[in-house]
Amino acid sequence: MGRLLPFIMCLLAAPVVRATVLVPAEFREIVAGSHLIAHARVVDVRPQWVEGRRQIETIVTVEILSYYKGGSERMVSFKVPGGQIGRYRSVMVGAPQFSPGEEAVLFLDGAGEPIPHVFGLNQGVFRVRQDPTTGRRIVVPPPLMASGTDRGPERVVRGASKRRSLELDAFGAQVRTVMTAQAGADR
Repeated sequence: MGRLLPFIMCLLAAPVVRATVLVPAEFREIVAGSHLIAHARVVDVRPQWVEGRRQIETIVTVEILSYYKGGSERMVSFKVPGGQIGRYRSVMVGAPQFSPGEEAVLFLDGAGEPIPHVFGLNQGVFRVRQDPTTGRRIVVPPPLMASGTDRGPERVVRGASKRRSLELDAFGAQVRTVMTAQAGADR
């Protein structure tokens, strides 16, 4: 008991440790869990204090270029955790960061909330880039996404075929196919 008491005292005096765990979502889950899916261009990024100046979140405003699911507004704002105000910076692992002018296909959640948020942190952001060879817009998948198999933990492999970019039109067709399959399953 003499050795156990100091150990218990150390445990009781230890600070609270917090961690972020990112569980990869399948593409079908991302589509189903999003109330709004749109190809958009970032027009404004504005950090703000929340919770009595204990945290920072960033409000991102985008111009909608095309909708795949939900919505009809030309401009939409959503929030992401983290940001920087002056010398204060708040970082959340896995939270996406945005800059004005960037394009992305966004999967937004938070139906009924005043300001939606990105589904699954960075899992709901598919960046749109211009292919240097063809000049066409391509969609780059997020770094972490489940493959849909129940084989346990998955390795993230650079250059894996499932992480290949798709042309924007092909990606939109893929989103519509998943939505159609989900609508058929709900009947």
